[in-house]
Amino acid sequence: MHSAQPAERQRELDPWHMRRALALAEQGQGRVEPNPMVGCVIARGAEIIGEGWHARFGGPHAEVVALEIAGARAAGAVMYVTLEPCCHHGKTPPCTGAILAAGVREVVVAQQDPFPRVAGGGIAALRAAGVRVDVGVLEAEARRLNAPYRKLLAEQRPWMIAKWAMTLDGKLATSTGASRWISGEASRQIVHQLRGRVDAILIGRGTAEADDPMLTARPAGPRVAARIIVDTRASLSVNSQLVRTARQYPMIVAASADAPEENVDRLTVAGCEVLRLAGADHAARLDALLAELGKRQMTNVLVEGGSELLGALADAGQIDEAHAFIAPKYVGGAAAMSPLGGAGVEDMAQAWRLSTPTIEIVDGDVYVHGHVKR
Repeated sequence: MHSAQPAERQRELDPWHMRRALALAEQGQGRVEPNPMVGCVIARGAEIIGEGWHARFGGPHAEVVALEIAGARAAGAVMYVTLEPCCHHGKTPPCTGAILAAGVREVVVAQQDPFPRVAGGGIAALRAAGVRVDVGVLEAEARRLNAPYRKLLAEQRPWMIAKWAMTLDGKLATSTGASRWISGEASRQIVHQLRGRVDAILIGRGTAEADDPMLTARPAGPRVAARIIVDTRASLSVNSQLVRTARQYPMIVAASADAPEENVDRLTVAGCEVLRLAGADHAARLDALLAELGKRQMTNVLVEGGSELLGALADAGQIDEAHAFIAPKYVGGAAAMSPLGGAGVEDMAQAWRLSTPTIEIVDGDVYVHGHVKR
């Protein structure tokens, strides 16, 4: 039996090395945004001789970290990277130059970078210099990992992550509005982890009034999220925990353009930023808010309710990812709210679906999460 040629052996190893690169990339979550998460592996056959990931915004790119570890052995090796290497001067020099200087013979790329200053240019530069470049290994997984980055670039809107806890009979609270606690402590800890990696946490005024939350991550995560309250008249109480902590943690009140001046002034003096949003109705003002968050380069926004806000986002097609915690209890009550209000869909065939959802049991709760299928 003849042994496989080196090129054939290398192709068989491609998915294995790229999975490792994707796992490395994920370690940058919450630390690199609005940059993409990127992981890199440099290998000689099955042996990994260097690896790295983009660890913080403005820091060295994954390729440079991996090349430093590989050292002189990078010459003639194969590089696996989850996103096309950059070819422009940004906060760091172009990675294509470092790759060529190291003598890497082949680069395997999961996906092309949609960023306009790259967008195929990095691949073209490497090929022009004689480096073999293969594109598309585990592309679907790589695109999923950086879906928030891709949405921000394409739509100038943040990736909207909806979270809710509900009873077995689909209730967000009892008929009297009581909601503490539906889910268990382990489920709530997952929510704190989500809070610690997003740019902002969004709730409606009704939820702020009913729950008087802090909306902070405990323990703290890699990011400190801005707390955003959709409050048309800017009438949030200055005695609320949110307002009382406005000088410690960013606090934004999204109000209408005609919110009473005295309300705006009261919140501003307390340390809140009041955004006065144009728009004839709630939907238009909500769209204006998402556009503003996009301008601020907010990549991930966690929406924690309530029913009206989540429903409005669903109606607008602006829920990108869902995290639902289903507790093994039921409360009944025709007047008890469900997680999503709004108009909803008219036919079950129109229902929003999660693509490849993950289902876990978390200390008795059923935890369902995934991206919304487009």
